[in-house]
Parts: sequence; structure tokens; C-alpha cells
Amino acid sequence: MAKSNSLWRVVMAALIPVASLTACSDNDKPGNGNESGDGSGKFVFATTVQGSNATSYVLLTGETLDGGTLSTVNNGLLNDGATQWVFYKNYLYALTYNQGNAGTTRSYILGNNGQMEARNTEYRISRFSSYGAYNDDIITMSTGEGPASLADAQGYKPMTLLVTYLDVFNETSRTNDTSTGLYSMENFLGNGEYVTLAGAEQSGSRLYCGAVPMGLSQYGAAYENGKWIRPGFEHLVHTEAGGSGAGSYKAGELVGTQYPDECWVAIYDNENMLNPVLAKTDKISTPCGRYRSQYYQTVWAAENGDIYVFSASYAKTMTDQGQKTTLPAGVCRIPAGTTSFDDYYCNIEAQTPGGNRSFMRCWPAGGNSFLMVMYDRSLDEENPAATELAVFDATSKKLTYVTGLPSNVSSIGKTVYSQNGKVYIPVNVENEQPAIYAINCATAQATKGVTIEATDITGFGFLTPAK
Repeated sequence: MAKSNSLWRVVMAALIPVASLTACSDNDKPGNGNESGDGSGKFVFATTVQGSNATSYVLLTGETLDGGTLSTVNNGLLNDGATQWVFYKNYLYALTYNQGNAGTTRSYILGNNGQMEARNTEYRISRFSSYGAYNDDIITMSTGEGPASLADAQGYKPMTLLVTYLDVFNETSRTNDTSTGLYSMENFLGNGEYVTLAGAEQSGSRLYCGAVPMGLSQYGAAYENGKWIRPGFEHLVHTEAGGSGAGSYKAGELVGTQYPDECWVAIYDNENMLNPVLAKTDKISTPCGRYRSQYYQTVWAAENGDIYVFSASYAKTMTDQGQKTTLPAGVCRIPAGTTSFDDYYCNIEAQTPGGNRSFMRCWPAGGNSFLMVMYDRSLDEENPAATELAVFDATSKKLTYVTGLPSNVSSIGKTVYSQNGKVYIPVNVENEQPAIYAINCATAQATKGVTIEATDITGFGFLTPAK
């Protein structure tokens, strides 16, 4: 069996098959946060408490997921919150994204006294749009302007990969050297467009990253008097700056890809993230899930090392017809040890109610199964909500919805956890306290577990005291 040090083990991916799918088993891989069996560990819950005048963030510890209630009143460790909580090798990282600025990130451990403790170092990392892991490092990534020394004659800077490596053992950080131009993301796919990366999935020594085409930057659109602007797409080049937040743009940019019916994966030999091999298929669209500025990883390794590449077909939401994908949400595969797609394909969207729904994000779920957070309506309808769960069995190409969740779900958690033939996931509900739900792997029936007296649960996992 090929070794995969996947980020799904960083975030404790779950296993939720029904009886006809692959059977559940406990995971004991490094970094999955599963119980050590020596009684020294505890479950850790990252919670948000909304008061009448302020919002608090509390890290709670507990002994079980299967029942009872945990209170945040005079309990737990106060903290500054996080965009994404990442459990990795008995360390908990609070990755924080701040639009347009550096994010403040720090890490936590479970002390020998059973209480959560903040570690000494606080990081100022580049803003990130995705993250992953490689060996001892958590990796955050984004694409932003390169140094002025690489600007063209008009002063336009090339879009460049910005990477921060957080060494979880040594509590240090480092960034990639962008001064040489080797990390330029311009013309990354050979069509002039720049890309950002969604996720970093380690399988063996390689890193597999979804390549998300972003369109033409000022640098790319101006190159050789518009060489890379496709005929018929000239009207998409902005004549003035506008928008706000994640939707902001500059004069001279062409926002959004001109090639929506393609899927690309960048395959790197190591964590340096240079000179990738590019794998392409035209069976699915962009390989990522998305929420605002965050690009969720949908390129994952199964336990046998095969790489499954999911597309949510977010290009369906584009307003210009030329930028809309015609391809449904689906999945393709890069076999273990290879760098190209084989003929594997499954139309996931066709198996949803109405045959037109997509998903927000997904994780490996053991064997060849994958857990998916599903939308309740088509992406091209108004305000789709990602409040349902399903399991995709890659072997049988079957999508199965989970039953037994409450009817008033407001959001699904960002982390999942497997243990003793069950999987656990936070479920936040309207006008009630959130809870962890246990899902029986054989029946896909959800059962309410521990309730948290908080507004929501933003992450959870299992830690043993760090050595």
C-alpha cells in the first residue's frame, strides 16, 4: 500500500459509508489526532461564544464525543479564534486569514495537566487562500504580486506564489524566495493566465495541488499587446478598478478564466514547489471548492495512493456565458505513482436530488470513500446552503446522502474525526446549541453526541500531550 501523508489526516477526515460501501476502520496514522490508548489525551473543541456585547473564542477539552454537555462558562482557554483550526502531530494551529493583510497565527498544545496551553511563538504569515502539509510542515499558500524588481515596462508585477512553512516541532516559520522569479504563476498553464493553488496533498514524496486559473492579471493581459486575450473575450478586460474584498479588481485585468472546461493539477517533487508536472483533463472543471477568498482542497489521495480529483464546477456561477463551465460537478483520477489522469470519471451532480447540485468541500473517508458537504440546491440558484452530507464511494461510483441530521442545520463543521467504527462531525443549528454528531459507518445514521454550550463549533480533534 502506498504511503500517503495526506492533509485529510491533518484535519482528521471521516468515514461515513453505508452498508454497501467500504467498511469503516480506525485510523492510526501520524497526525490524525486519534486516541493513543494510554488515557493521556483529550478531545479538544474550538468554540465561538456570542455574548450580548462581545464574541469570545474558547478551547475546551473533554473526555468523550458520544454524549453529555460541555460548558464554556469559567472553562477552557480563551484565544483569538481562527479561520481554520488544523490538528497536526499533537499540535493545534490557529490559521488566520485577514483580507489584504498578514494573518496572526499561533499554535497550542495539551499540557501534562490536561489543560490547553498556548505555545510561545506568534507568527505574522502572508495572507493565505489555501493550505496543506508536507512532512513536518503546515503550508499556507496564496498568489499575490511579486517584487517590483520583476515588473514589466508598465510597472505591472507578475503574480507570484507566496508560501509560508510552519515547522510544527521547532515552532519556526519560513517563506519562499520570490526574488528570482522562479515562483511566478503567470502563464502557468501555457495560456497566459495565472493560477492560485488549492490544497497541498502529499502522496509519497510528491505534492499534488489543484491549479485554479484566475484569468489575466495586469501583467498577463498587457503581455505583447494582449497576446493572451482570447478573441471574443476582450470585453472582459476591466477599464477601471472596482469591486471590494475578494471581488476587487484593477484596471487592465481580466478576472476569471477564459477556459472554464478544463481541470489542471500541479504535481511537485517536494515541498520547494518548483518545476511542477501538469496533469490535465477536460472531463471536469476547476479542482477546488470555494467560499469567498478561500479555495478548499478537492485533490485527495485514497489509502492505496490513487489521487482523486473533484470539481465542484464553481464556474457555473460566472455571469459571462463565455466563462461558465458546461461540465457538471464530478471526479477524475490520477493513479498512484503516475502524473497523468486515467480514464476514470464519475458525474457526481447527476446523483443528487434534481440532478443539478454540487458540493462545497470534501475529504477522504478511508479506503476509496470520500465525505462531501453538499449544497441544498443548484449553484446557479440564489443562496445555496451547504447543509447536507453525503458519501462518495469511488469504487462503485455511488453517492449516498447521510440521514438523521437535524432539520435546522445552519452550517457543517470544518473538521471531522473517525474512531471505533463511527465518524464525528460538528453540526451547528439554528436557535440551539451546537453538537458533535456520530455517524454509524455501516448504516450512515447520524446520532447526536456531546453538546457544546456555545454559539458554534469551529473545529475539533484529539490531542495527547506534546513531547
